[in-house]
Amino acid sequence: MPKRKIPVVLTEEEQERLLEQPNPRYITGERNYVMLKLMLCTGLRLAEAVNLKWQDINLTSGKITVREGKGGKDRNLWIGKENLELIRNWKEKQTEKAGESLDYVFTSMSKGTVGNKINRRYVQDMVKRYAEKAGIDKNISPHTLRHTFATDLYRETGKIRLVQKALGHADLSTTMIYTHIVDDEMEEALKNFRNGKVTG
Repeated sequence: MPKRKIPVVLTEEEQERLLEQPNPRYITGERNYVMLKLMLCTGLRLAEAVNLKWQDINLTSGKITVREGKGGKDRNLWIGKENLELIRNWKEKQTEKAGESLDYVFTSMSKGTVGNKINRRYVQDMVKRYAEKAGIDKNISPHTLRHTFATDLYRETGKIRLVQKALGHADLSTTMIYTHIVDDEMEEALKNFRNGKVTG
């Protein structure tokens, strides 16, 4: 069986630098920031993020229902207070700009197209552009944010089944790739740990 390629993930510092790129003075910058933050905090696929509707987010509990993700199964995710506040603020701004409550969470905000579902290609280009501006020397795509979420969740919990559920993977073997990332990091850390520092 061929060894699966280890996915590219962002360090904590790179995530912070990426999130510093959208300009909050512009409504599109605010939308992009919320979108990046949500993808990093929930592991949404690009298609799931652009298809996300307001009716799928409980603005009280922070529960997000991902409708028929890959494999046709709905799954539930949750966001914490800080991100919930961000989402609520974004809904207010979006509604104010559009002059009405919209269906989709992430929409075009340009004149004449306000309310249209955001374009997938735009999101791909946006992530690449911000990564370059942030000086991140890695091949970044929206899927990198999902890989980063999964790796960080596994690092924090150590529970691969929980990561599988959050990602909506039908098969655990697909999720196991994230244990390899952490194993490789541990190997590197232990090889360098007290290297030549302790003498017998």
